[in-house]
Amino acid sequence: MSRTNFEQLLEAGTHFGHLARKWNPKMAPYIFDQKNGIHIIDLHKTVVKIDEAAEVLKEMARSGRKVLFVATKKQAKDVVATKAAEVNMPSVTERWPGGMLTNFPTIRKAVKKMNTIDKMKEDGTFEKLAKRERLQVERQRAKLEKNLGSIRDMSRLPSALFVVDVQKEANAVKEAARLNIPVIAMVDTCCDPTPIDYVIPANDDATKSIELIMDVMCKAISEGLEERKLEKEKEAPEADAEAASEAPAKKLRSRRAPKAEAAEEAAPAAETETPAAE
Repeated sequence: MSRTNFEQLLEAGTHFGHLARKWNPKMAPYIFDQKNGIHIIDLHKTVVKIDEAAEVLKEMARSGRKVLFVATKKQAKDVVATKAAEVNMPSVTERWPGGMLTNFPTIRKAVKKMNTIDKMKEDGTFEKLAKRERLQVERQRAKLEKNLGSIRDMSRLPSALFVVDVQKEANAVKEAARLNIPVIAMVDTCCDPTPIDYVIPANDDATKSIELIMDVMCKAISEGLEERKLEKEKEAPEADAEAASEAPAKKLRSRRAPKAEAAEEAAPAAETETPAAE
């Protein structure tokens, strides 16, 4: 069953591409027609690609993996930040920090610095600083929060990236490619789809279009997380039953243990007595 339909995409303006003169020929397979100098995206193909991407995200969420959402353009940042937070996934919506993926340990150090400042506030160390130092630390904390706040719980590299506007987020796409991290992206008619693993041909400038596709992706992630939760709940009673079945055997072994130890102690004694008899 399809996760979205043609009419929803049409209403959201997902079919509107860029000016025909600015098109990327590699997007030709996803273009339906040209109208008033603007390319029209084939929404039938968009529906198929959305469903394909949603299934990939669902499986990732089900296996406990993280997906990093990247969208720093004005039309997308608020929508992406809100939707990603709803499914407890990290996002970058302010500025892509250079080396975010390829130099991940350094990024983690910056996040730890932010956590250290928070601990200083909790234990009262912050209040002991001079006023000027407090202001400097506050500014540093605010800057770190703005750029890295949404990834503070991301302890390891993400399993995939979801990108809105691959031209604007070119650095993110390049870093993911270097580390073989799959990229799922909304790709407009002016973009090169070649570096993208899961292309969603769509209007990446309209907020409604972005919101609709993000909604489908996050619903798929929610489904995956729910299935993971049910699997864990099912596994817990099975593990308890297995432990209960092993308990009698362990008890029997513990009863036999003293007898076995006594036999071992008696054996050396018998060996030492034999030479004496001779």
